[in-house]
Amino acid sequence: MSDALARRLNTSDAVTVGLSAMIGAGVFAAFAPAAGAAGSWMPAALALAAVVAYCNATSSARLAALYPASGGTYVYGRKRLGDFWGYLAGWGFVVGKTASCAAMALTFGAYVAPALARPLAVGAVVALTVLNLFGIERSARVARVLVAFVLAVLACVVTAAFLGAPAVTDARPVPGPGFAGVLQGAGLLFFAFAGYARIATLGEEVREPQAIPRAINISLAVTLTVYALVAAAALTTLGPVVLAGSAMPLADVARAAQAGWLVPVVVAAAAVASLGALLALILGVSRTVLAMARERDLPSVLAAVHPVRQVPYRAELAVGATVIVLTLVADLRGAIGFSSFGVLVYYAVADAAAFTMSREEGGPVKLVPAAGFVLCLVLAATLPWQSVVAGLVVFAVGIVLRMMGSSLRRWS
Repeated sequence: MSDALARRLNTSDAVTVGLSAMIGAGVFAAFAPAAGAAGSWMPAALALAAVVAYCNATSSARLAALYPASGGTYVYGRKRLGDFWGYLAGWGFVVGKTASCAAMALTFGAYVAPALARPLAVGAVVALTVLNLFGIERSARVARVLVAFVLAVLACVVTAAFLGAPAVTDARPVPGPGFAGVLQGAGLLFFAFAGYARIATLGEEVREPQAIPRAINISLAVTLTVYALVAAAALTTLGPVVLAGSAMPLADVARAAQAGWLVPVVVAAAAVASLGALLALILGVSRTVLAMARERDLPSVLAAVHPVRQVPYRAELAVGATVIVLTLVADLRGAIGFSSFGVLVYYAVADAAAFTMSREEGGPVKLVPAAGFVLCLVLAATLPWQSVVAGLVVFAVGIVLRMMGSSLRRWS
């Protein structure tokens, strides 16, 4: 039985997977807390988040082209920095993004029927896990449909805001956000861009590995354009005070723009976007689990690849089962901060790995990964202290588990 994955994704498919991960449920919710942190300086926070995303995307793209294997930064860290740093990145990605999977599933359930949020979340995880088991091409086709619908709805919201909006609901600035507020706003908005990691983690399934940087750059550029337009529409229509207090920002933009007919469409798009993000997350996490299992940093039984469909079916089933448990027992709103912490550590390792690349290997200009590394650490430090402490504790647990696993392997 071969343990290699089939290279079935073209550049368009890779772009679609990246877009479905980036233009997910976050676009319908992220601007409210960002406005609460940065106030009327939210555009500056968005610009800073875009700079961090560009640095990290450039590092990830160059590394993915050089090492087109499943696992993303887990693989790059092992190759360039050593096994420990690769493990640290992989652990942060798997634990943090598994929590994000559950959050996306619960978001879907909450939008469709709040009283049945958990059963609907479980159903969504089961359905998308089964879809992934039938092959990545089908997953990419479904992601394309979801992305097209969400982009169409966002275009309608932005158009309504600029053409039909009355005066701003409340133009008062949020008082005194300061530079720390801009940094925290950037930290919140950065994760709207973090989906390009999903393209890198699928590197073993892209037909032409050299197309990975192009796919990442295209998906990042499209996402930045969309987010800039949505942010401008939200600030123009609601103002930072109302936006900061909104539970459903884009639905409120539609109402303020006197386009009430758009509100149920926005709700539907939020549910669809949650499914798209969940689909891409399950794909990315299962591939990192596969890579870690191959190196025995996770149980080797998870390294199996289906002989016909050539997908990591045991890793996908394990991820799906874990997400289902989380959706049933956890209130994950507090876990989002930890997820953010884990992803920033993941990208900091990617930047450090890219910094070691030579120009002959296709490495970026040294300033890019250096800036990305520093900015990742700065944004991680500005997260709420509870998130930082929780992140450090979970990473410490991961390190202890690795030490125990190494000892067992040495004595076996």
